[in-house]
Amino acid sequence: MIKNIYLCCFLGLQTLASAQVGGQSVYQFLNLVPSPRQAALGGKIITIYDQDVNQALFNPASINQEMDNRLSTNYASYFGDVRYGTAAYAHTYDRHLQTFQAGVQYINYGTFEGYDEVGNPTTSFTGSEIALSMGYAITIPKTNWHVGMNAKFISSTLESYSSFGGAIDLGALYIDDVRQLNFAVVLRNLGTQFTSYSGNKESLPTELMIGVSQQLENVPIRWHITLENMQQWNVAFSNPARAQNSIDGNSTPEKVSIFNNALRHLILGAELFPKKGFNLRVSYNFRRGEELRLLEQRNFSGISLGFGLKMRKYKFDYSYSRYTLASNTSMLGLTINFNDH
Repeated sequence: MIKNIYLCCFLGLQTLASAQVGGQSVYQFLNLVPSPRQAALGGKIITIYDQDVNQALFNPASINQEMDNRLSTNYASYFGDVRYGTAAYAHTYDRHLQTFQAGVQYINYGTFEGYDEVGNPTTSFTGSEIALSMGYAITIPKTNWHVGMNAKFISSTLESYSSFGGAIDLGALYIDDVRQLNFAVVLRNLGTQFTSYSGNKESLPTELMIGVSQQLENVPIRWHITLENMQQWNVAFSNPARAQNSIDGNSTPEKVSIFNNALRHLILGAELFPKKGFNLRVSYNFRRGEELRLLEQRNFSGISLGFGLKMRKYKFDYSYSRYTLASNTSMLGLTINFNDH
């Protein structure tokens, strides 16, 4: 039964969470975008280094003193009763220990109707997962390199089954102040299950990402490029709907080229006025766009848009992500700067 429950939960996430390379690991909710800014920039931006306390949930090397005493909460609504959200807070203890960041990610799958093996209704049940994290970063002396780590404690409950696990994120970020270029590499969700659902331990959704971004000199735009899922070269699959059927009734599966597969690792994003009180964001996720596009119909899958608005000590963020004609999602976020009185 646990396999059926897990399938119901994560088939939805495979479609909604950037068309995940999924079905092979537990705790897939860890890869959901943590904030509207992230969502609007494509979902996996790892080169941001500013006051955005949410950024530490994806790259712990971005933790810095500008995040001090900022609290952020974010909320997204998916299909049906599925809801998820995140929260993050950073505190600078002193200039020697620098800054610590704490975060939480949760998802609630809503209520499911229960049935036995012959189809008779039983009791309804729910499913939810949560991860608590603590992050810390340091600057390597006499260099522009920043390195950081997140430690996570993960809890998952699906019907009467439960699992506990732990993971770490490792990140490195290089900042070229002269050319205003940022380079980053992150290894996320490296860990294990402490207790499994039914006695068989499963792997976590470990992912290697590489990113670069640049603030243009004469234009108020910062562009972002992320290469996702670099631990696995082949992320493409043949879509049965695109198979070629011959007159004799035989079917030839879709052939995904090397170039097409390479593009599915790519996420492009741009932020207009990144250092101002009002920001505009746009991005394109190639893998989401390719996997969720419809034949002979344009549905703009893979595109995300958003904005940020700062009003005194409050920062409001919103994102809209296009998946298919039937599934699009919006995310709301609020950040409070307690140092701004």
